[in-house]
Amino acid sequence: MEKVLRLAVSRMGGGTLQTAAEYSLGLAQGTRDWPASDRRRRAAQVYGVSVERFRKHHELMVLGQVAEQVVALHRDGTPGGAENSPVPYDRMPAAHRTLHVRVHDRTVPVTLHVHSVDLVRDIDVVVSPTNIYFALPAPYKSSVSATLRRAGAHRDPVGGLVEDRIDDELRGWTARHGAPGRAAQPGTVAATSAGVLDGQGIRRIYHVAVAVPRPETNDYDVQPADITRGVARVFALLAEESGRHDPPLRSVCLPLLGAGRGGLTPLESFGALWAAVEAELARGADWEIHFVVRRHARADLLERLLAPRED
Repeated sequence: MEKVLRLAVSRMGGGTLQTAAEYSLGLAQGTRDWPASDRRRRAAQVYGVSVERFRKHHELMVLGQVAEQVVALHRDGTPGGAENSPVPYDRMPAAHRTLHVRVHDRTVPVTLHVHSVDLVRDIDVVVSPTNIYFALPAPYKSSVSATLRRAGAHRDPVGGLVEDRIDDELRGWTARHGAPGRAAQPGTVAATSAGVLDGQGIRRIYHVAVAVPRPETNDYDVQPADITRGVARVFALLAEESGRHDPPLRSVCLPLLGAGRGGLTPLESFGALWAAVEAELARGADWEIHFVVRRHARADLLERLLAPRED
């Protein structure tokens, strides 16, 4: 079991998620005999949150990710030894998966992209989570919104910033719709161009305000109902803007909103997303639906959730 857990954790891609998992399970060097309370406290420090906050939110996400990797190991038939390769040599997991999903009385295609959001190509609208102040994170950070900001900026040949276009446009949107610095209602959607990402066929970015900052902390609260409401507004805005463009906007790509620092599990996030997507498709809308995730374990989860049910 320890070998299986170590191999599962090694597939998590490094960073705070993997480090917290190693401390939580006593896999980090020198922590095997630590009391569970000490391991939890150290894992909480990795995220810079209180032990109580970690127990209620981050710990569920961390252990959920470990469980997904264990399931993936079983599915791939990978032996449970740390010396074995986590990916079979005879194949690599597909970075794009097309699923045929049954929605009411019809079957619709849904595409899963398994890579960083800035690698998406030829999709009209990419959805980006943000906080209720529409304040984008620094471009060097790793979140979806920071990645899109960085990728959409115009830079000179040696990498110097010429124009931070997405951030500039979002600031302009907040100025037109109320005083900058005023909190919007969760679920509000702001539209900007995609900056230089238009060279990849990305035409619009819809910023969905779902993260509510907790006073005097670096933490956020994200409610599933706000995600559902925000995604419903994404489709309303898409219908409003579509005909203004030539050709009309038809496709939309959604990440798992709130499944990072928002503290939601991938299952909670996708359940809230899919509630709005399914409602839109059920009424006959013919948008092209895409989801983007960074890890194959999350893509596997979405594929299982969208698989046709057997009668």
